[in-house]
Amino acid sequence: MATSSAPQAGIHTYSPSTRVGNWNEDLSLEEDLLKDFLSRKEKGELLVQKTHNLSDTILKPVALSTSADGYMRFGDQVMLGHPETNTVLSAVMKPLEAFQSPCLVAPCAVSSSSRLEPCARNVFVITSCGEHAATGGVVYFNESFYLKTLPGAGGELYLESERATFQKSSKKARLQEVSLVAEPSYRCAWSIICHDPQMRMETEGYPIQIGSVLLINHCKTNQRLACIQECSSRNVFGREFEVATNTFFDSHKAETSANHWNVVMAPNQAPTGQPGEERAAQEEERKAVVES
Repeated sequence: MATSSAPQAGIHTYSPSTRVGNWNEDLSLEEDLLKDFLSRKEKGELLVQKTHNLSDTILKPVALSTSADGYMRFGDQVMLGHPETNTVLSAVMKPLEAFQSPCLVAPCAVSSSSRLEPCARNVFVITSCGEHAATGGVVYFNESFYLKTLPGAGGELYLESERATFQKSSKKARLQEVSLVAEPSYRCAWSIICHDPQMRMETEGYPIQIGSVLLINHCKTNQRLACIQECSSRNVFGREFEVATNTFFDSHKAETSANHWNVVMAPNQAPTGQPGEERAAQEEERKAVVES
């Protein structure tokens, strides 16, 4: 059976410089592809350019605060880690905003990410809800505060939660949604309580120790911040766990590991010796608060 020697459509037997088949169309196609590449390069629309922009903004490394005495203070830059999944609370941007926006834009979703490097999307500033607590003051159990993202690339957004409704709830678990907003309100107020129910009253008014297991309580709804391992979704940063505000109890009426968090700060390089005058004064102040 005789076969045709003409090249089949879509198969390039020769380079476009060899004038066989649809050589003119092949040359025009290569010129159009080159023009499209140069145009996208000038506009910064190439994937490598978008990824580089993301690394220079949202994923740019930042420094965490240190604590000489191991206590959390207002103004500290911290990460909120989930020990059970070895993840940290992080902001999630929409794909278009992640590659084009120089900072986080409200409203912004949150998740629990396995990317543990401190950056603008997972570092929060402990901010006082009122003017009475100045920056540098020790944060105590059951004291309300805001969790605010960093200025600049962080956008200075506030962590917020509101009761679940039919129109607004977490995507998969259908629980109380957690997001980042531009303006603070009572929906953005949080507090830290002891994870042990039997020690909850005894620890009220005590300073918060860095690295210990904690419960992050939403002041308005009295529900705990939770990382839901059963619900995960993929975004521009990879597959991450869903975060919601809901209290999960075990058979002993104690919060489960889904509600357990810890405050992550940079390790203190300076050697810690005996408590100084500042720590002694803080200890006396704490005792006075407890006794009153």
